[in-house]
Parts: sequence; C-alpha cells; structure tokens
Amino acid sequence: MEPIRHDLRLSETVSPFGVGAIVDVRGESLIAPDTSWWDKKFAPEISCDRLLNRLGPGVLRQAPSHAGIAAKETPALTYWRFPAWRFCEQCGKVSKLTGRSKGKWINRCDCGGALVPMRYVAVCKKGSHIQDVPWFMWTHRGHDAGVTEEVRFCKAYKELRFTRSAKLGEGLKALSMECTACGRSRSLVELVTDDALARDGIRCTGTQPWIEKSEAQACEHKLVAVQRGATGNYLAERLSALDIPEEPPASVELANKVRAHVYFEKIVADNGGPQAQMVSEWIATELGTTPEAVLAIAAGSDGDGEDEKPLLGLKDGEWAAFIKKLEGGRDRSGGDFVVDGWAVEPRPSWPASLTDRLTAVGQVRRMREVRALRGFRRHSPDAELVQADLGPDQGRRPTYPAIETFGEGIFLRFDEQQLQDWERLPDVRARADILVGRRSETPWAQRLDVPEPRFVALHTLSHLLIRRLAFASGYASASLQERIYANANRADRTAGILIYTAAGDAQGTLGGLVRLGAPDKLIPMLVAALDEADVCSNDPVCIESDRQGSSSLNLSACHGCCLVSETSCESGNRFLDRQLVLGGKDVEGLLGHVLAEVRQLG
Repeated sequence: MEPIRHDLRLSETVSPFGVGAIVDVRGESLIAPDTSWWDKKFAPEISCDRLLNRLGPGVLRQAPSHAGIAAKETPALTYWRFPAWRFCEQCGKVSKLTGRSKGKWINRCDCGGALVPMRYVAVCKKGSHIQDVPWFMWTHRGHDAGVTEEVRFCKAYKELRFTRSAKLGEGLKALSMECTACGRSRSLVELVTDDALARDGIRCTGTQPWIEKSEAQACEHKLVAVQRGATGNYLAERLSALDIPEEPPASVELANKVRAHVYFEKIVADNGGPQAQMVSEWIATELGTTPEAVLAIAAGSDGDGEDEKPLLGLKDGEWAAFIKKLEGGRDRSGGDFVVDGWAVEPRPSWPASLTDRLTAVGQVRRMREVRALRGFRRHSPDAELVQADLGPDQGRRPTYPAIETFGEGIFLRFDEQQLQDWERLPDVRARADILVGRRSETPWAQRLDVPEPRFVALHTLSHLLIRRLAFASGYASASLQERIYANANRADRTAGILIYTAAGDAQGTLGGLVRLGAPDKLIPMLVAALDEADVCSNDPVCIESDRQGSSSLNLSACHGCCLVSETSCESGNRFLDRQLVLGGKDVEGLLGHVLAEVRQLG
C-alpha cells in the first residue's frame, strides 16, 4: 500500500493522533504507523533524563515537521490509508482498490463519485489489534437460509454494493451490503453483535494495518466490529515530566544523613538489639527525626526504592523541587524552571478557614514540560499495551514520540497537618472509600491514583479553579492542565496542586495565568470558585449522588459543576466529589467553612 501525506499540528503527533490512531483528513481516513517508520534524520531528539529514567532505555524524538506547503521531499510523517475498503457515495460500489491519475493518487470511483471510508472496522478485544472488516467474505457468510451454494462460491469481487433503504428509517436496519452477482444481501444489524464476526469464522490477524501479515503473531482473541471513529479504538498511554533540577525527596535526604552518621554502623551491627534502640535515639535527636524512622532506614525499609508507577516517581522529585522554590521567595535563577514563592499569611478580609489550610503559593513564571507517548490500547483499557516502536529489538533503542512545551502556572501547597486531621474523620474516610472500592473492582482504573480523601478533595478543587481561571486568565479551559500532588501513603506525603498552560513554542506563553497567582488575586479567585460550585444546575440530584461518571467513579460531580476537558485532567474526569470539598449532610468538606465565613465577613 502506498503511504499518504497530510498536514497535522506537531502536538497532535503525540495526542490525539499519535502512533496507531485513526485520523480523518479531507474526507480520507488514515492511520499512523509506529516510530520505526520515521525518518530519524528529520526527527530531532529531545532531552529529558527524568522522563527516560521512567520510560526505560530509549530515545525521545519529535516528529518530523516543516513550515509552509509540503513538497515531495519535505520532512513529514507517513500515514497509511485505513480502512482500505471504501464505498462510492454516488453508485454505492464497494472496493479497496486505489487508482492514479497523472501520477497522483485519486479518491474517485469510475462513475465520478467520491469514495468514502467504510463506517465499521474490526478491533481485537484483548490484543489491541485492528483490521478491515473483510466485507466480501462477511456478505457471503451467515447462518440463514440465504447462504446457497451459489452464494458460498461467488467470486464476483467487483459487484459488491453498499445500499441504503429509506423505507427502513435511519438506523442500521436501513444499511446493508449487497452482491449484485449472486443476489446476497445482509443488513449491518448482523455485524454489530458481540460474537458476530466469530460466528462467521472471521479471525484476528494479530497485526496492525501497516505491518505485513507475514510478520504477525497468532492471536486467539475475538474481533468485534466498531465504528471507525469510536473513542475506544485508541486509548493512548502518555507520560509527561517537568524539566526541573531533580531534588531528592525529604525522605531520601534524611536516609542519606542517617546512613552517613558516625554511629549508624552500630545500629546495623546490633540488628535490633538494645544498643540499636539507644543509638537510634541519639541519631534521631541530632537529626530531628524519630527513633522509629532511624531503625526503619537501618532495616532497609525506608521506601526510597523505585515505585512501580512511573508518574508517582516523577511527582516525588517535582514536589521536592517546588518546595525548595517556595522557600526561596523571589526566584532570580533563570533557566527553564522559575518559580516565585510566597507564604499565605492571614488577613482580616480573607477567610481564616482557607488561609489556615493553604500555606504557600508559587507563581511558576517559566517551566518546560516534555510529553511522550508510551504506547496505546484498543477497545478497552485492560487490553494489551502496544508499544510506540514496533521495530526489531536487536541492539536498538526504541523511539518514543515526544514534544517539548514551555509555559507558566500556579502551584498551591496545603498544610499537611490540617489535611491529616481532616482525613482522620470517619465520615470523610467512608466517603472516599466508596471510590476506593469501585477502583479495586475496575481493572483499568487501578492504573489511576488511589482516591484517598486528600486526592479527591484537591483534584476536585483543581477542576473548580480551572473552570474559574478560564474566565480571568485569557486561556480556554481546554488549554489549562493540572498536576495533582496528593498522596498520604508514601515516604514523602504530598498535598498540592499545579495548574499550568504550555505551548510548543520556544517563547512559551504570555503571562495571563501567572499574574493570577499574586496574593490579592488568587485568594478571591479561590473563594469565587467555591461559591460557583456551591450550587450546581443539576442540584439536588448532583449533590445527593454518589454514582456518576464513567464506571461510577465520580460522586457528587457532573458537567454542571466540576467536569473539565478530558485533555486537562490527569484522571480523565474521574475521582471527583464536591462534598469532600464543600461538605454535605453527612461529611465535612476540606474547605467546608470557607463560604460561611466569607458571608459572615460580608
């Protein structure tokens, strides 16, 4: 099959039109091959050691790009036509043949009508493979009385037609495939049932459209016919990292100090005996920690090993870097990570219930983010992961599609002790445990963060703030993104939110967001965000609900109050609950007293 070239934005080569994705361009349906097809001479390498440490050995590369009109030798990505089967809008003829006219590919039928891609493709349920529906084979098969000997052995490959019947309405009953040679006709209603393709003996080829069938591995999973543009056809797995000076987390710094202490070897030698207990108290007093922490480090259980989830490992380093910046005040360091930090101090006009829990804010004046595509899945989030580079493995490093962006943002740090006290409330824990239970029952959801009370509350607050910032920052809400630092069950507890915007341009963004991080603007903005969320247009149904969203992974949260663009949210608009922020009949919200205090202040 001849490759086809069309223009895309550079950022779209990672998402949503990265490796393995179907893209509609100018009436044609195309699919992106893996990075082994890239011309590496025109794919510049991107540097981000933090990201590669989590992805594994490999190379981050930006897709080949150009400015202006594409010519024959212009650096570009290759896209393959998929599905290959098309039908004529004018005469209904179905074929997968492509012709040329004066050296150019044409998308026209012999009758002059435009050729349109078929609506349905076949996707493997578990193997993440995708292929054309073999329309000629499917039309001439089935278990009804119409499959005669003439139909079974029909060879009229050019007589297939896609027909519509106005008498049968607008649904699938009105659409059918017909062979004008043998008279066989089959409605598309018979195609979309769960085991339809398996009953007709149509098997998964175990490959992707751009890979030769001879290279495919046998696949025993069933195929299902789905609409070509269905979102489940492509579930990208991306990973992003901020380009920051990697700061060791506090637990790692403490472990290093303990191990370097002159008496540390005595604890190890005594191996939990009375001398170890006594010496651990000496070291703990000197370093400002607890004897239990010193003994845990000596036992090798300090928890500073590599985490099984790459994103959590990345966030640990980012959290430490932000904390250091917040303590430094005005940042005059320059570079690609510039953050001005200021402490939140009480003011008579500000609600104390907010300033007690929000301890510091960072105005992120400049930041660099690198986003990479790790791979993709099809049909369901628990299907097999297909790597972004499917080339041979002999001694070569895989290439990950990546893009670097520069931008600005606002970082909020919350008081750890206040959060711990709030999380210990039984009603708060019971509310969050509803989502914890549903996450454990949903295999694909286990790749998301654990919905601890602090995570759900800060995640929901982030969404409320994004919706409010869209009115004041000059950026659309889809241009704003979040990064939630909210984990209590790690060596270094985190409690913060980063809301940022980034663009794929060396000059970054224009400052419309970072200026709102100033104290006089941010606190009123937070109060306004809480006030808007206090009453949802879908109340009382929304606020009283505990089962909303995909797989019921939201509680009191809907499009009227909390949801934002899925490209803005780390968790795809899941694990949200207004009650854990604002409170409810049976639960105290993290910021549940703020609005009452504001109204009392007048």
